[in-house]
Amino acid sequence: MDALLPRVAPLADRGPELILQDDTFFACPNGRLKLRAFPSGAGQLIFYARADQAGPKESHYILSATAEPDSLRAALTAAWGENGRVRKTRTLFLVGRTRVHLDRVQGLGDFLELEVVLADGEPAQAGVAEAHALLGKLGITPGQLIETAYVDLLRAAGA
Repeated sequence: MDALLPRVAPLADRGPELILQDDTFFACPNGRLKLRAFPSGAGQLIFYARADQAGPKESHYILSATAEPDSLRAALTAAWGENGRVRKTRTLFLVGRTRVHLDRVQGLGDFLELEVVLADGEPAQAGVAEAHALLGKLGITPGQLIETAYVDLLRAAGA
């Protein structure tokens, strides 16, 4: 992460913003369901679906804000079962319409994640091209990309 900060900062329109996130994942047959809690006491219930593949991938998601993430976590755990927990410190930059996340994931290490926010009706390929161009500017090679989510990496590591 320390090596990427000086590469990302000159490209950024905004940032860095430091965000602490505590994500709890629940059993979900049609994608992923997670509850994200913030130190402020606020939270978000997030459903998303995306392919497990290396490189850029399309993601569809639904966000629902909550003022009581702890009680919601307890209810969802009782109803659906907990599938894992990911705690991370995210350093967020905005490069155009791309969210650049430098993530320090507890139990895993440091990662870079890009999210290109597409306009309604815009083809996914436009975002893929944008992501590849930014990866090139940052010096990230295809061999450095991972296929799976942090929660899956933690589960595979036995954490």
